[in-house]
Amino acid sequence: MQESTDRILLCRRDEISVPGSRGLTVACGDHHHDIFLVRTTAGIFGYINSCPHTGAPLDWVPDRFLSLDLTHIQCSTHAALFNVQDGVCIAGPCSGDALRPAPLMIDAEAVFLLRREFCSRWGAADMP
Repeated sequence: MQESTDRILLCRRDEISVPGSRGLTVACGDHHHDIFLVRTTAGIFGYINSCPHTGAPLDWVPDRFLSLDLTHIQCSTHAALFNVQDGVCIAGPCSGDALRPAPLMIDAEAVFLLRREFCSRWGAADMP
């Protein structure tokens, strides 16, 4: 597993259970951003850890982003539910809104954040 200036190694694939989730902090220059990964049988998906309704973090305890039945992402503040595959809110006060995706590159062993794309899209000026 090699890290380059264009990508940030987030974790090995086997460090996230199926289904499971994990929170991480990444840097864009001097600015740090919280993101999270969710792994299901459909794949691994990444989002910025911020509810579109309140801006609050989604995890109810560290690394816990999934609903109790492990089928949706759930907001810790008001229990809104989001689709894992596309981040769209399907229940709650932000229904129809969506989580902001974190661009990933996934290979057979590891999960990487695409640094240039992430930092240009979600730079400090665009973050809550």
